[in-house]
Amino acid sequence: METPMFTNSPRIVIAALKGGSGKTILSLGLTAAWRKSGLKVAPFKKGPDFIDAGWLAFSAERPCYNLDPFLMDGNQILNSFYRHSGDADLSLIEGNRGLYDGMDLEGSCSTAELAKLLRAPVIIIVDVTMTTRTVAAIVKGCQAFDPDLNTAAVILNRVAGPRQEQLIRNAIETYCGIPVVGSVPKLKENLFPERHMGLVPHQERGQAEKAVTWTRMIVEDHLDLEAVGQISRNAGAAPPLPEVSNPCPAAAPAGERLRIGYMRDSAFWFYYPENIECLGKNATLIELDALVAPQLPELDALYIGGGFPETQAEALADNSGFRRSLKKAIDGGLPVYAECGGFMYLGETLHVNECEYPMVGALPVDFMLKSRPQGHGYTVLEVERSNPYFEVGERIRGHEFHYSKPELKGREQVEFVFRVERGHGVDGKWDGIRKKNLLATYTHLHAGGSPWWAERLLRVARAYHGAGKNFSETSKRTIDNPVNLKYI
Repeated sequence: METPMFTNSPRIVIAALKGGSGKTILSLGLTAAWRKSGLKVAPFKKGPDFIDAGWLAFSAERPCYNLDPFLMDGNQILNSFYRHSGDADLSLIEGNRGLYDGMDLEGSCSTAELAKLLRAPVIIIVDVTMTTRTVAAIVKGCQAFDPDLNTAAVILNRVAGPRQEQLIRNAIETYCGIPVVGSVPKLKENLFPERHMGLVPHQERGQAEKAVTWTRMIVEDHLDLEAVGQISRNAGAAPPLPEVSNPCPAAAPAGERLRIGYMRDSAFWFYYPENIECLGKNATLIELDALVAPQLPELDALYIGGGFPETQAEALADNSGFRRSLKKAIDGGLPVYAECGGFMYLGETLHVNECEYPMVGALPVDFMLKSRPQGHGYTVLEVERSNPYFEVGERIRGHEFHYSKPELKGREQVEFVFRVERGHGVDGKWDGIRKKNLLATYTHLHAGGSPWWAERLLRVARAYHGAGKNFSETSKRTIDNPVNLKYI
């Protein structure tokens, strides 16, 4: 039986020739403007970026899902796209970097390849600073570079004045045969200051609503919203819905429901939505605030995601009661899976701006904040040693983004789990430190591309729950080979 065709799936990809061209600001503005008009907009972010995705989710008032051709295969991407856009009036996919920038000579994992997979029209944002007719040649080159890509329109950004705009508009429409659907002047203010090679997270912006309103006004003043909307409606037939299962594990068996904690506060907030959704399908999720919670509640497992704990280092250090209760639970065998910022929190100290802040102390590591990235980009890890969450020999794809540098306090005390094939990890060779049922790593995993991740964590939690949680000195204190564990 043929899989159905989704002919009524309005969608648009917002791309550019390079990073820093205005994709995020205009994507936020379009999302906010359409939402204001009463439309339901499903936002997506190409690539692993979580800051832009957070802003898009804030603007759309619904989760933003990452579509990443490195972390997910084509069927997984299409499955995610359909599952998360079915109730929307249109979908907006923000690209990353330059339109054709990818992992290799063929441009695999590029915004262009994602757009072709989704059969989505592309609008290119072009920074026109100090140029006119040459812009048409650049756009024409993009069209000729891959004729299979539906390059539908252009938005001009950082336009100096009406004369420059008219020259460029006429040249594009004459030589490229596509419309210019917006012309944004050089802006005198920017409500989105940057940090760490990207926008400041909206969780740290006290005036986030004001910032999004600013982007909406830019779009309403300088873009042809009706023309952009029509391009999305003219996208045509979408690809067939792939016959792949939901990435989340099957429903939990009857019995007591597991309690899985996860930290969500101004220090720890980066979670791919699929990761939380998959855990929540099979457990009661307990949201925790590491800055104010007096102590760790009773849990069957804990998931600590990424974020920027360095921005809240003093508050994290001051909440000593919570830190002590977490360390006690880890020493007692609580299953804990920690990524990046969560990894930093579990060390002994965090050094920021010549100040030293005590952290949980579960791992013999100090973390030093540096001015340059210590790890940034995709990772490929091979599982070298036994642990509760992965089988030896597995290869894992993920993403890392950190400015911290770990200093191990006695390498003989550290049990590494992953050998780094691509990326940096802890020291360029190893990543993933295990202690009992704790695994802490710099790499972020995406449950949409690694559907077994949530099932593994839940199985470890069930084993811990079934063992009565009180692991004595004479009992088994660690859990290995999660694939072989049976539901309790």
